[in-house]
Amino acid sequence: MRNFTLIVLIFLIGGCSSFKAKRVGDKESDEKALEITDKWLSKDTQMVVSELMKKIDSHRGFKKYLRKLGKTPVVFIGEVQNLTSDAYFPITDINDEFLNSISESGNFILVDAAARELILKEITYQNDGMVDPNTAKKVGKQTGADLIIFGNVYMKPESRDGKTIKQYSINLRMTDIEKGVEVFRGRAKTSKYSEQKKFGW
Repeated sequence: MRNFTLIVLIFLIGGCSSFKAKRVGDKESDEKALEITDKWLSKDTQMVVSELMKKIDSHRGFKKYLRKLGKTPVVFIGEVQNLTSDAYFPITDINDEFLNSISESGNFILVDAAARELILKEITYQNDGMVDPNTAKKVGKQTGADLIIFGNVYMKPESRDGKTIKQYSINLRMTDIEKGVEVFRGRAKTSKYSEQKKFGW
């Protein structure tokens, strides 16, 4: 009888727990994520990259530089570095989103650092005597970049009485490689506010 009662109890407890999942759009996904965490989300990445792209488009000094350059600039993408105290900050997402946005804008010709290394290895292989010289690609034919883009992310947290605000600053710079002069500097800011209740969220 005890065993039967125990089995029934386990069944009832198991029956009380449930799991439900559904697909949601970006807006709803962001709203639900904010109920769970105050960490950086994909929506934050989209927002700050979009703001930085708008600043690039409207920057008067950069427009003047482009007019003087007289062509579509070739851009070498460095990386946006994580300078926050969060070792798990999704910096790769920011770099990827920025690369995609630069490409989609159609205003730049991209030189990707990772691709350049692989290309150099392939060209070296082709010119080591393993490939027909008539089809081997030659060293020194790659397009040189006009600009290099790099940046960083800072985060300043403030907490008191279970309340926390994280203030993020995403900084971006473009420098003319030949002249070594900065032609663009922009910053996007966003903040994340959370309250930690005494017992759970």
